[in-house]
Amino acid sequence: MNDVHTLSPHTLDLSVGGMTCASCVARVERALQQVPGVRVASVNLATESARVVIDASDDEAIDARLRRAVRSAGYEPRSAEAAQAAADASPWEGFWPVAAGLALSAPLLAPMLLQPFDVHAMLPPWWQLLLAAPVQFWLGARFYRAGLHAARALTGNMDLLVALGTSAAFGLSLWLWWRAAPGDMPHLYFEASAVVISLVLLGKWLEARAKRQATSAIRALQQLRPEVAHLVGPRQETDVPLAEVLKGDRLAVRPGERVPADAHVLEGRSEVDESMLTGESLPVAKGPGDGLTGGSVNGAGRLVVEVRAVGAESVLARIIRLVEDAQAAKAPIQRLVDKVAAVFVPVVLGIALITLIAWLVAGAGSEAALVHAVAVLVIACPCALGLATPVAVMAGTGVAAKHGILIKDARSLELAHKVDTVAFDKTGTLTLGTPALTELVPSAGETTNDLLAVAASLQRGSTHPLAKAVLDAATKAGLDVDAARNLRSESGRGVRGSVGGAEWAIASLRWCDELNAVPDASAVQRLQQRGATVSALLSFAADGAPQVKALLAFSDEPKPQAAEAVAALQARGLRVVMISGDNLHAAEAMAARVGIAPDDVRAEVLPADKAAQVAALREGGHVVAMVGDGANDAPALAAADVGIAMANGTDVAMEAAGITLMRGDLSLVADALDLSARTVAKIRQNLFWAFAYNVVGIPFAAFGLLSPVVAGAAMAASSVSVMANALLLRRWQPGHRRREV
Repeated sequence: MNDVHTLSPHTLDLSVGGMTCASCVARVERALQQVPGVRVASVNLATESARVVIDASDDEAIDARLRRAVRSAGYEPRSAEAAQAAADASPWEGFWPVAAGLALSAPLLAPMLLQPFDVHAMLPPWWQLLLAAPVQFWLGARFYRAGLHAARALTGNMDLLVALGTSAAFGLSLWLWWRAAPGDMPHLYFEASAVVISLVLLGKWLEARAKRQATSAIRALQQLRPEVAHLVGPRQETDVPLAEVLKGDRLAVRPGERVPADAHVLEGRSEVDESMLTGESLPVAKGPGDGLTGGSVNGAGRLVVEVRAVGAESVLARIIRLVEDAQAAKAPIQRLVDKVAAVFVPVVLGIALITLIAWLVAGAGSEAALVHAVAVLVIACPCALGLATPVAVMAGTGVAAKHGILIKDARSLELAHKVDTVAFDKTGTLTLGTPALTELVPSAGETTNDLLAVAASLQRGSTHPLAKAVLDAATKAGLDVDAARNLRSESGRGVRGSVGGAEWAIASLRWCDELNAVPDASAVQRLQQRGATVSALLSFAADGAPQVKALLAFSDEPKPQAAEAVAALQARGLRVVMISGDNLHAAEAMAARVGIAPDDVRAEVLPADKAAQVAALREGGHVVAMVGDGANDAPALAAADVGIAMANGTDVAMEAAGITLMRGDLSLVADALDLSARTVAKIRQNLFWAFAYNVVGIPFAAFGLLSPVVAGAAMAASSVSVMANALLLRRWQPGHRRREV
């Protein structure tokens, strides 16, 4: 098993152990970027992973070279199994070094705590040495190893600061003991070195525990896969491992079991709980022909299903991949933090040296000067700085996935809170996407059913919603429909082909104008005023001249929650725009039903021009989120600052968007923007506290107002507080649930 997991032909993921702070991140990135063939390397402290983009994927030695680069930098390249085992570890995993350190440090610290009560119980120097030495050189060995690697590479990290500070306190204690007169009881600092190491170990253990909580969303999704499936054979059902299930297999899903793979129902009826995938709390009724998503829970009925996707192609696998990608990605704001972290440790070492010299010059003596310098080294920890952003991103993307919002990249999560304009596609996004043919208006002397049969022939085989409406109407009329010949589709205009030896077309009103085919203006106006989308059925003479034979009126219904979702966005002070290929009257009629102002309707927009409409909004100074579901929305989704795709739409739309909504509930748009705002708020809070600890703590330590023990406690508290603050995001609830509470 390779330690490097191949994500795509040019992208690799590598798990890295032993990183402790933002300086470690910068060091691993530099080491990876020096490997030949590496274009970009991005390291995430919270997920302890590195994402590497390489120029070529056919180099079989690239994974070995990446691992060697990580190891040479002083860190541990871990296998996928080891990384998974660490994520799945018990909450108390790795606590024994902390417990040992606290047990050995307690007798050293207790006499100091008892002194204010006039209780003098200071241990003899030999006892202090025996208690402090195991903590310093056994439990603290990890700091020496990592600090030595950093020093050899002429860089610094948290481990180097801890190793230097505690070694100075330990060495000063030995010096003072050696210089003391026989029978004297000198003031030693063994307790400072032991307690600082114990507190740092406690802080790192709490961080690791919090990281496992932050990645719980991915583990919960991974656990949705059942281990076995019931394969339906000619005579009986056979239990087979999930890994052996193939596309096209017939499986039985018993009551209460998880659906093993993406499938569609062949037999049976039941209600299926899809809450872990879509965030929808209510079970969904399923019957023959309905689709099922692997990982959902079957209700009381037995189902026989046919598998349509397995493995990496399944919806669940894609969801897990999207969440992992988002949590491994580096938010734009993190780049500024990385620049600060790169110079942080050298600056702290300089401040500690200046502190030492200043106190010596001031006549404080070598003992006091060294103690104050040690306090500077101990309190200055870039660990909280490195965790501030990624742990908030992990928590935000994790809770979003739990509620049916898939955030593909950290940039979208960070940027969404700035959105001031939300643009919606109309058909299938604001509407149900299932229009019906409400009226066919034939020209004089024409027969309705004959024209409907021609229209159905032109639309046969098309997946467009309007085509389905025509075919449904023909089926209800009991018409026999043959496929048209020489069928040609004109994007955004219509379709043209040969039916019964004659040339016909279903054309939009825009295409009618281009062809100089003039429909009855009064009939068009009458249909449009009702909110209908109007197309024309054209026949072509031998000389190519078109003639309007009928008008087709289609109507669609808005989604039940569309008006409420638009109102929620407007209540947040956002401008809501609708972009549609429909005629202006039909678009404005639908906009009025969902609460969008006429001035914010962009009608008669060709699919290729939707991106231009989004670009125009951005050029006007707006930060734009585009919401769509179809392949023709993909350019607009990519052109927007934040693209939001509906998961019931096309794969192309989902790939182009930064955020995917796992169900068609438009209220999730406001929820996604709200979660972005809360996540960015947590990032800013974390960065503030991470900087504040150092901006306030370092001067306090330098001026002698903090002892090394207090400095160690403050350093540990900084990392733990950043983690705990970010994990508060896990309590976030979507807007409709907050209102219910």
